[in-house]
Amino acid sequence: MTLLAERPVRESAPAAPKRRKRPVLPYLLIAPTLLTTAYLLLYPLVRNVVISLQEFGLPQLVRGDARFVGLANYARVLADPEFWAVVRRTLWFTAINVVLIMVLSTLVALLLIRLGKWLRLLVMGGLVLTWATPVIAATTVFQWLFQSRLGVVNWALVALGFEEYRDYTWFADGEATFGILVALIVWQSIPFAALSLYAAMITVPQELYESARIDGAGAWRVFTTITFPLLRPMFGLITCLEVIWVVKAFVQIWVISQGGPGQATTTLPVYAFQVAQSLQRYDLGAAVSMLMVLLLVLALLAYFRQLYRQEREA
Repeated sequence: MTLLAERPVRESAPAAPKRRKRPVLPYLLIAPTLLTTAYLLLYPLVRNVVISLQEFGLPQLVRGDARFVGLANYARVLADPEFWAVVRRTLWFTAINVVLIMVLSTLVALLLIRLGKWLRLLVMGGLVLTWATPVIAATTVFQWLFQSRLGVVNWALVALGFEEYRDYTWFADGEATFGILVALIVWQSIPFAALSLYAAMITVPQELYESARIDGAGAWRVFTTITFPLLRPMFGLITCLEVIWVVKAFVQIWVISQGGPGQATTTLPVYAFQVAQSLQRYDLGAAVSMLMVLLLVLALLAYFRQLYRQEREA
């Protein structure tokens, strides 16, 4: 009995934890949404790439016998001087719009912070209504505003003593049409950017502002040393979104001027549509659109790289 009592008892090894099986049901529930999204986003892109590599005009659309020509469409587009003129115009159009959108949106966001409760709600309601206005409706309103005989703008200018604007045809002048389109797109873009910046600004601790004011910092110094450095990622994100929004703007330009007068307002989306529909060269139109996407991606990658470098240095 003593020997049995003194015999060491073997401790059984702990059982390995059982691996829990991941439930399949959540993946099955989101699968239709993912597949639909992938189809709606990826299929048009892939199809556009395929068409840009084919000889695809109206006969091929009818017969369905398009043949692959490699990069011949891209070479033809890149060799066209008109394409590069449209690229320069698009870059200029985008730069003007984005700068105005970001500056005015920042000022509106700062204004919202300083307004009282009810006045702030009133301004925000106006911004939301502007944001919710359909693009076609807003574009039509701007057409009415600048109409030559019955437009409010001409009436107001004549009432102020500018007789040269009586029956002035705004849309017959390239620079005037360009300016109207800039005003329209900026007006449509400010609500989203301003409300997003306002939502970010109210997250900045008020103690930082109070300390800066105690040190005698003015409004500009407070913005440049506190608000902008803390919200730099948000400013960068909104800038990228506005670049995408402005570059792909098509409806406003096509409804108002269809790229005219002449080619004064022809940007890359309008140019791609003109080539595809007017010339019935869908392959060249697809090549132009893919080059536009490539230029946009390269510009955004360069911007993100610069932003990342600044964040690392900070």
